[in-house]
Amino acid sequence: MLTKDWESRVAYLGPEASFTHLAAGTVFAGEWLMPYATIPECIEAVANGEVEFAVVPLENALEGSVPLTIDYLFHDVELHVSAEILSPIEQHFMVHPEQVENWQDIKMVYSHPHALAQCHKYLYYRFRGVPLEQTTSTAAAAKYVAENPDRTIAAIGNDFAAKKYGLTIVEPNIHDFHFNHTRFFVLQKKNIRLDKTGHDNSPKTTLMIKLPVDDRSGALHQVLSVFAWRQLNLSKIESRPLKTGLGHYFFIMDVLEDEQAVMMQGAKEELRALGCEVKSLGTYFTYKKE
Repeated sequence: MLTKDWESRVAYLGPEASFTHLAAGTVFAGEWLMPYATIPECIEAVANGEVEFAVVPLENALEGSVPLTIDYLFHDVELHVSAEILSPIEQHFMVHPEQVENWQDIKMVYSHPHALAQCHKYLYYRFRGVPLEQTTSTAAAAKYVAENPDRTIAAIGNDFAAKKYGLTIVEPNIHDFHFNHTRFFVLQKKNIRLDKTGHDNSPKTTLMIKLPVDDRSGALHQVLSVFAWRQLNLSKIESRPLKTGLGHYFFIMDVLEDEQAVMMQGAKEELRALGCEVKSLGTYFTYKKE
């Protein structure tokens, strides 16, 4: 477990018993975890100095990236990734104990949009036509169901949320595919990686790259060539809108190398020489929640 001094505060996407809460507990002392209602609030808490760290979801194996996290880190704040957490995700169908006998007649299902998408097949075949209501987190959905025992509604979330809010799991493991994992970023102002026991020893660096403004032919090919001839392995490349017009994008790339390595330093220099804007989120290690 990663620990800091007693003054450390860690923001996470709450409320208590969210998947982000569970991920944060993998590497930080639980008594210093502070729930925030939204991803931007978590990130702003670090940027404004309210907390030292924030844990936010970045990418799910079934539903892909969390655009809000990526866009906020590119457009709005100057923060660094000090660690990432890889956490298994199990989605369960839960109801208030008073509604157990009526659970197959549910009138509304609440959960985070990613969780609803991860359980699309189950919901389609078992509750086709039942309205789906999006919440800020799976824990928020569980909390809402717990606070409304008279309504025939259900939540999708983890077993910790069911225990925390006194709900009954009537159908376990309803996600569509077995391998369901989520990546979480641990963010802080300083570009300092958390390096303790229990991590994957291979460093990873995340870069955000904006192509030259002239939008010349082959620009992306040139960018990829910068990494290819140096034998720098990209484990991820994704485009996101720049929000300046259709067809304008920036790219987020995960490179399996330390940003202080000679080849990485050379790669960033060459990218800038090509007219690219390069923003590094730092180098970090991966911690896996069992």
